[in-house]
Amino acid sequence: MSNSNSVTVSQVSDVTTVELTTVGPQGPSFSNTDTTLNDSNKVNNSVVYFDSTSGTFKADSTRTVENLVDGGNF
Repeated sequence: MSNSNSVTVSQVSDVTTVELTTVGPQGPSFSNTDTTLNDSNKVNNSVVYFDSTSGTFKADSTRTVENLVDGGNF
């Protein structure tokens, strides 16, 4: 037994496009513990870090490549 979808469009003078889609399998989640990533305030060179107060990973101006080490350069 096979599953199939079929659509028949009959028009005399018009061209009609019909598209059928189905949801495919989803990829793995971001985290095994359902933790989320908040990157709404990301800036250039943001470094992702975990904020235990909010329980989320964040990418913002708090941690960047420039301010990671006091006086350091990468």
